Amino acid sequence: MPVLNILHLVGSAHNDFYCDLSRLYAQDCLAATADPSLYNFQIAYITPDRQWRFPDSLSREDIALTKPIPLFDAIQFLTGQNIDMMLPQMFCIPGMTQYRALFDLLKIPYIGNTPDIMAIAAHKARAKAIVEAAGVKVPRGELLRQGDIPTITPPAVVKPVSSDNSLGVVLVKDVTEYDAALKKAFEYADEVIVEAFIELGREVRCGIIVKDGELIGLPLEEYLVDSHDKPIRNYADKLQQTDDGDLHLTAKDNIKAWILDPNDPITQKVQQVAKRCHQALGCRHYSLFDFRIDPKGQPWFLEAGLYCSFAPKSVISSMAKAAGISLNDLLISAINETLGSNKKVLQN
Repeated sequence: MPVLNILHLVGSAHNDFYCDLSRLYAQDCLAATADPSLYNFQIAYITPDRQWRFPDSLSREDIALTKPIPLFDAIQFLTGQNIDMMLPQMFCIPGMTQYRALFDLLKIPYIGNTPDIMAIAAHKARAKAIVEAAGVKVPRGELLRQGDIPTITPPAVVKPVSSDNSLGVVLVKDVTEYDAALKKAFEYADEVIVEAFIELGREVRCGIIVKDGELIGLPLEEYLVDSHDKPIRNYADKLQQTDDGDLHLTAKDNIKAWILDPNDPITQKVQQVAKRCHQALGCRHYSLFDFRIDPKGQPWFLEAGLYCSFAPKSVISSMAKAAGISLNDLLISAINETLGSNKKVLQN
């Protein structure tokens, strides 16, 4: 059985926050999936100055010791490496779009969704429009630019159209709060969505994986929300920065989020809606969607998050584990979907 040469594409061309977030997940993935009998891992690390490095590891020391090179030199290096496939670990918009497109040009296959699908999913209003056209319920909303005045009567949720981890998201309970909420949201994007607030209910996330061409719904992740004390999730529910400057995944503590019992009656309903979203958006390999569940048990699409780093703490990895699918089997399935059934090199 041949050893696969897999390149981990890590870092961010946008800012240091996304660089650290990418490094955090990729480090965990590298440690958890290392198997010299199956894989030869290489690392490409991109920084916000758009320089490339090819370090031996993702330790700060190894990164600092590695010479930065420009794109042209990086392409020359990549084309001489006999890379079988790439695993994208970048979470910024350039990383999810432009850098994946580069690997399409280089004809190096990669796990995950294509740049056009990633761009659509990253723009919350476009993703909502597509899944709504497929019959999925979405909160009534409007897309605003600087100077536009919201018309939705509060309560409403104001959020940047293209940010993650709840950055810039504000719940507006009175029209007098709109100005401050819009100002905050516009710090993160040039466009802002204002959505009618969906009463709780519950809030869940559903992962879909593809195996042998079949869509498989994974156990749901449920979030800690409360109609009185915590009606929406915020940044602190997802990430925190430690004293040494590293990011910490606060949503992985089984307090703010947990895997739902698959026998919960909401599971099958949400999985069916998530599969419809997956198909409507044209996803491949895997997908991930957030839903608000109203008091009547109706799921409402909130957003798509079409990434998985294959780290143990990745949401899809956690969901798969709860379904009895090990991280190694999850990665092998994704590799086989990526390379095509006629090129399968791994068995799981």
